[in-house]
Amino acid sequence: QLQLVESGGGLVQPGGSLRLSCAASGFTLDYYTIGWFRQAPGKEREGVSCISRSGSNTHYADSVKGRFTMSRDNAKNTVYLQMNSLKPEDTAVYYCGAVATTVWTMCVMTPFLVDSWGQGTQVTVSS
Repeated sequence: QLQLVESGGGLVQPGGSLRLSCAASGFTLDYYTIGWFRQAPGKEREGVSCISRSGSNTHYADSVKGRFTMSRDNAKNTVYLQMNSLKPEDTAVYYCGAVATTVWTMCVMTPFLVDSWGQGTQVTVSS
């Protein structure tokens, strides 16, 4: 069974940067498209970004476009989310989620389609 573990969250000042990692075990990650999602208190979980199995296709929510960059290293079974120019409204628990697919270019940012979730990592942007 695929297991995902997020890391890299923390407290950062507005304008700062963080890099989140999502490490997989149990299965080879390149069978999956991976998404990053976040959930702020009192809000629904939302898709932030996603990356296809090949890594050639990425999508971003409008709220993070131009500030966040998603990448994957299939050899290390790890996916990353580089977050720059962080804003207080980025504060949330961030989760990675995996969707098994045979389509190399597929990219999923819809929470209800996720097969496997990590436990989440807290990101707090505050001065």
